[in-house]
Amino acid sequence: MFNFLKGVVGGSGGGQKDLPYNIGDPYPSAWSSWSHFRGTSKDDGSPVSIFSLSGSNPQDGRLAAGRNGVKRLRTVRHPNILSFLYSTEVETVDGSGTKVTIYIVTEPAMPLSEKIKELSLEGTQRDEYYAWGLHQIAKAVSFLNNDCKLVHGNVCLESVVVTQTLDWKLHAFDVLSEYDGTSGTATGPMLPYEWLVGSQYKSVELAKSDWVAIRKSPPWAIDSWGLGCLIYEIFSGMKLGKTEELRNTASIPKSLLPDYQRLLSSTPSRRLNASKLIENSEYFQNKLVDTIHFMEILSLKDSVEKDTFFRKLPNLTEQLPRQIVLKKLFPLLTSALEYGSAAAPALTALLKIGSWLSAEEYTLKVLPTIIKLFASNDRAIRVALLQHIDQYGESLSARVVDEQVYPHVATGFVDTSSILRELTLKSMLIMAPKLSQRNLSGSLLKYLSKLQVDEEPAIRTNTTILLGNIASFLNDGTRKRVLINAFTVRALRDTFSPARGAGVMALCATSSYYDTTEIATRILPNIVVLTIDPDSDVRSKVFQAVDQFMQILKQSNEKSNAGDTAHAGSLGLASMPGNAGLLEWAMSSLTLKGKPSDQAPIAASNSVRPVTTTTAASSGLIETPSMAPVRVSSSSDFADAPAPPSPTSTDGWGEIENGIHEEQYSDKDGWDDIEPLEEPKPSSVLANIQAAQKRPVSQPKPQATSLRSKSTVKAVATKDEDDDLWGSIAVPTPKIASKSLKVKTSGAVEDDDPWAAIAAPPPTTKVKPLSAGRGRGTKAAAPKLGAQRINRTSSSGMQ
Repeated sequence: MFNFLKGVVGGSGGGQKDLPYNIGDPYPSAWSSWSHFRGTSKDDGSPVSIFSLSGSNPQDGRLAAGRNGVKRLRTVRHPNILSFLYSTEVETVDGSGTKVTIYIVTEPAMPLSEKIKELSLEGTQRDEYYAWGLHQIAKAVSFLNNDCKLVHGNVCLESVVVTQTLDWKLHAFDVLSEYDGTSGTATGPMLPYEWLVGSQYKSVELAKSDWVAIRKSPPWAIDSWGLGCLIYEIFSGMKLGKTEELRNTASIPKSLLPDYQRLLSSTPSRRLNASKLIENSEYFQNKLVDTIHFMEILSLKDSVEKDTFFRKLPNLTEQLPRQIVLKKLFPLLTSALEYGSAAAPALTALLKIGSWLSAEEYTLKVLPTIIKLFASNDRAIRVALLQHIDQYGESLSARVVDEQVYPHVATGFVDTSSILRELTLKSMLIMAPKLSQRNLSGSLLKYLSKLQVDEEPAIRTNTTILLGNIASFLNDGTRKRVLINAFTVRALRDTFSPARGAGVMALCATSSYYDTTEIATRILPNIVVLTIDPDSDVRSKVFQAVDQFMQILKQSNEKSNAGDTAHAGSLGLASMPGNAGLLEWAMSSLTLKGKPSDQAPIAASNSVRPVTTTTAASSGLIETPSMAPVRVSSSSDFADAPAPPSPTSTDGWGEIENGIHEEQYSDKDGWDDIEPLEEPKPSSVLANIQAAQKRPVSQPKPQATSLRSKSTVKAVATKDEDDDLWGSIAVPTPKIASKSLKVKTSGAVEDDDPWAAIAAPPPTTKVKPLSAGRGRGTKAAAPKLGAQRINRTSSSGMQ
């Protein structure tokens, strides 16, 4: 029967080898006859604390008190009471007799006296930490006395331990008993194991064993005296030797002294209740206590209080003890962010505290929380993540970025908020190097294609800048299809002058990817026109670009003349002037801000109005009005072009098509290979911007053999200029034939016709007449080549 009861109280009865924990090194101090060891779990290696109590006689009173402590610790649960995990009682037989050992396994903790020596806090930080610890122990004592009607009986320095999060917790429940003051018939000791308590810790009535007076006293009388002993020991820095030492108040803070004296009142009924100590003491009102208390009841606070608190938190953490911030405040902050109770400004505090951690701790404690936050639907959280990506982006692995982060971030490209679209665009500067080719070429470039016709001029500019920076991560085929068309067909024709300047700079920065044929036939003809751009900054960049590309062609020519044609097609990026500052230029240019309201409304097709542009430098926004006429020509071909994004999602990351798959690129050489997703029809103003940027590139056809008069040619040229401002430079790469040109001589060719020398020969095939039923009226006569004499018949019938 005894063994059965022992198993119920102490747990399994196996030996120490069967204990599912490894016992480590002991701590130098522990309460009463207990020993305190470090330990680890055999299952997962997690740290624990192991307490052991041994006795040679199974009927030993210390073992009986230990069993009482095990039972109480297992059944009493509170955040400020040490958490119970496991217990067992082991009997071992040796030559001298039987030895009984009780084991208690709890959460990892350290004796308070040892932790105080380890932290070595001084001044205000020491007082704030002591206030927080006493606040926790007072709550535990109040819970036992007022809620459970229990008396701990021996609150002192040795009965308090400190967890890994620097929380103070109460344990040593061997003496703990029920308060039976309401029972008028009780006559025996209320605390059967009070003899375990040292005489220096006993109150006056307990030292006299006056149980009648004790039962007439309030439930907190004995433990309030113990709290006074604890306060004396932690501030004096020494263990209490005798009761008279409590009169020495030199080390007690003045704000705590009145409450200290009331706790140690000689009259039990006048002693201060622990709950009143928490509520009324001025000592407990400090930054550390208020901060941790706010975090613990965060879910009860409204949004305004949360926002105000987290905006002050980064500066507040500088004033609090560093160890407490890292081990106590930081876990509370990460938990609040993961479960959605924290506001977006909390991310700033999280990253600031995380910067104090080592690289390994940062990876284990900070990055998992950040990765989870990318799936949040809170726009404020998403904006905060993208604003601070430079602080943690390099720590994210390529696999995490490609599989877990990018799918959530990419939805910001089509968000209705222009701020979120721009921040998403800027974040790609850090994420793009870690993306796979599937996401880079199959997904990201499609979004960039759409952003180049975004309604926000700053976003269009930053898209060009980003594309120039990530060009090195694209494969050769993609670069050939995308770069020149993106920079010339769109960027150089943008109505926003910084966007045109960005296009010129991007061409210079990526000059190593173009061969001489592309430079001579596709790049130079497009940028030379901008030498007369209304914006002086654009003009200066264009002249630099012309010099750079001409230098490339000159060096290629010199190599060709010298017979070294192996590398005549291109030059290295490092040898080209103006490329050394590519990254700096991109980073400073990414601070560009612009809104449609900063520009004057763009006129309708074939109309001219002045436009005020806004440029920005790295130091801030600088508005530079430039009164330049901008002509936006319409095109019927644009009707079939895809419209810019106009998403309707308002509270999520946005909805995009997930069907990104590998596909073979067609022979079409253009930025339009990156097909954007289908979207609603844009506004008229935005359509005009797109029409200017998406003007189709067509090659002029050779002149027919039938000649026009000089005046007719000029009239046609004038009409073409009116219809397409950029038509003179929007030509694709011409096909270079190995055969020499055939110059057709004819007496009918006029000397001042510039196209006569290269006119195409007359066609050799006959034009087939239209089939019956097609067209209107009679069939059109077959055209006759050459000069024809027309016979006219007069009204008189003469021929």
